[in-house]
Amino acid sequence: MDGLSIKNSNLSGGIGKISNAVGTLKPNAGVNEAGESFADTLKNAVGKVNELQQQADVKMQQLATGETTDIADVKISAEKADIALRLMTSVRNKMIDAYHEIMKMQV
Repeated sequence: MDGLSIKNSNLSGGIGKISNAVGTLKPNAGVNEAGESFADTLKNAVGKVNELQQQADVKMQQLATGETTDIADVKISAEKADIALRLMTSVRNKMIDAYHEIMKMQV
């Protein structure tokens, strides 16, 4: 999954983009450069996590049935799916915390 994979070159650039996005709010802040809304971006991310989970399940089934003997590939797929799911869970928790903070604000 390219969207949630961690690479040294992508990590430093991504942090800078996040900092810039937080620092400057625009009227159309809910739409990114590609024209996707925040909801579409989250939907795509959830879809990618689901794909990783399904790929890991298929590889585990292939290992269990003897179709493959590459244990390292199966383990890597399972770890990728696990890391992606943990990342998605932490993003969800941060969003819920932000929602609760907004609801606490007095208008």
